[in-house]
Amino acid sequence: MSMKSELKRKSLHIVGLSVPVSYLIFGRDVTLALIGLAFFIFVVLEPFRIIEALRDKIKEKLRLYVYDDVIERVEMLEKQIDEITREHERYRVAAHIYFSAAAFIVVYFFPEEIAIGAIAVATIGDALAAIIGKSFGRHRFKNGKSVEGSLAYFISGLLILWPLVGLPLAVLGSLAGMLAEFYNLPPDDNFSNQLAIATVLYLADILVF
Repeated sequence: MSMKSELKRKSLHIVGLSVPVSYLIFGRDVTLALIGLAFFIFVVLEPFRIIEALRDKIKEKLRLYVYDDVIERVEMLEKQIDEITREHERYRVAAHIYFSAAAFIVVYFFPEEIAIGAIAVATIGDALAAIIGKSFGRHRFKNGKSVEGSLAYFISGLLILWPLVGLPLAVLGSLAGMLAEFYNLPPDDNFSNQLAIATVLYLADILVF
């Protein structure tokens, strides 16, 4: 994926910050309702993203009721979506579904500071790791990740978590997220990243600190 496409993809991922912002402004219950609604919409629309024949069938029906320029805009949107979709996502569940599912679990089961921190770190850390790694990564691992990208994740995570949970927990949480992102833990790092951070923070807080 080109740097331009990567930037587009990560700018879309930053929308994930709306979850911790919603939690701070509206509270837990409203945030859970919004995440649940988003998840439902994503799941309903997902077959149209994956199955090209289904999209074409819908467009053919739309041509009977709308102007051609509307169809052209739809096709431009399709092109933009294809441009920022990773190869392994083209015929599988996309990142936004994994992200929203994990966000719901984290907000539902974990304390406020941990939930907000985990989702914010997973969102910003993942974006910075990809952008810094692609732009400045010079020391590569076998899986294509870079030292520079991983450090960007860790440092950003540390800065986000420190004021929320304190320095010792911030170090552990950032490390957990960095490793989840580095190893791309299944089923998808957009799912495992948030859960790894939240779980490590919660267990370390009750067992160690």
